[in-house]
Amino acid sequence: MPALTYDQIRVLNLFGVFTENPDRPLFTLENLHKDFYLTDFRNLMMGITQASTETAAVSHFSRRYGMFMAMQFYMLSMYDEIWDGKKVDVRFSLINEFGVNTLGTFITPNDYRFVEDKEREYVISKLLYQCHEVFQQFRKTTSISPLTLWENLFGYMLWNYYEQLENPLLADRAFEDLEILEGTKAWQLFSNKSWFYQYTGGKNPADLINKPVRKSCCFSKDIPGLMHCEYCPMK
Repeated sequence: MPALTYDQIRVLNLFGVFTENPDRPLFTLENLHKDFYLTDFRNLMMGITQASTETAAVSHFSRRYGMFMAMQFYMLSMYDEIWDGKKVDVRFSLINEFGVNTLGTFITPNDYRFVEDKEREYVISKLLYQCHEVFQQFRKTTSISPLTLWENLFGYMLWNYYEQLENPLLADRAFEDLEILEGTKAWQLFSNKSWFYQYTGGKNPADLINKPVRKSCCFSKDIPGLMHCEYCPMK
């Protein structure tokens, strides 16, 4: 198992992902895969966010989960590594971020592993399917579109790929992963199209940064303390 460097831990922390044990874990990723827990999850998120709607509360958490998964794709393209632990070892705990209560993601640092070239497309397909499974669970809690959920993830991924493509030393792997994400093969376990290609239109991330790429609302406007998304298509 590769040991995480200081820089890796720093970037993970910037995306709300931590490698220490939380003081009071509220639930795990495994809990979210159990239908009987979903009502408690929805009510918990309503309480933590003080959102005006259930959809806004669930969308907010999907963005936190999206940050964790965006870090999976980031670590893959940057270091050929992914976190490959158990669902029970992904724990969510209350943190305060810029004066707003939200959830941090806590993982075991010794569960990162190297990804071989021959398994790269399979690994990306596996990560996408993990997202799909969790998004399906979110949709059982309230009326929220799959487009909103995927775009909550893609926004973080787009920024990460933009930064990597700007660096000639990092661009090759980023381009390789983008090609896989924009093809249909990696999505075929649950879709006949690439949701990522639908999001980017096949354009270079540099052409999309700071532009209204989203086609759905993330509902941040409905959570106290959070600003209206600058690129919201619902304006």
